[in-house]
Amino acid sequence: MSTHQPTAIVTGANRGIGKEVSRQLAAQDYTVLLTARSLEKAQAAVNELGNNLVPAQLDVADPASVVALHERVVQEFGRLDVLINNAAINYDTWQRAINADLEMVRETFETNVYGPWQLIQTFLPLLRQSPHPRIVNVSSGGGALNGMGGGTPAYSMTKASLNALTLMLADELRRDRILVNAICPGWVATDMGGSGGRPVADGAKGIVWAAMLPDDGPTGGFFRDGKPIAW
Repeated sequence: MSTHQPTAIVTGANRGIGKEVSRQLAAQDYTVLLTARSLEKAQAAVNELGNNLVPAQLDVADPASVVALHERVVQEFGRLDVLINNAAINYDTWQRAINADLEMVRETFETNVYGPWQLIQTFLPLLRQSPHPRIVNVSSGGGALNGMGGGTPAYSMTKASLNALTLMLADELRRDRILVNAICPGWVATDMGGSGGRPVADGAKGIVWAAMLPDDGPTGGFFRDGKPIAW
């Protein structure tokens, strides 16, 4: 990295994996905009974690919120080095595709697919100002078509769509030197994942790895713990 302290945005970062990713990046001397739908929740997480963290309000499903954050980053930083699309909702273990609540599925797409997509479109000019731009889409093995079965229809379909978006963007942004990858953190013990998973710090490491890839690192890949997994 250059002498400029790199700047990162982490969405959905007031708890769980996003919070731990923010902590790990801040420990690597990144300035991290730790975002949450509530500024108060973002501030509480920053107060707990300490240096190199900036609280910011962001609802990825609210276009006005995305624009407001963009304007702030333009004014305060002038560029963006890393965008980590972590925010996600509705791990719908109680649903099946044959009888899913399609309104809830639409709501899930708004946050899990259209939210990251709009963030990427909005922040692309700032990412292009970075010498080492990275986009990390936090996905899930549940979104892999390889071995996909029934259950969790909203969550699995949105993650499969996010994987497809990752491949498209990686190809389109290759000439801009922007590395775009999808990362599965594995089954992690969080509010969404439930108890029994591995430590949050372990799941976050692979995301931070993708954020800090060297310029000759991979793009358009699907990884868990730094190793490729099947789409």
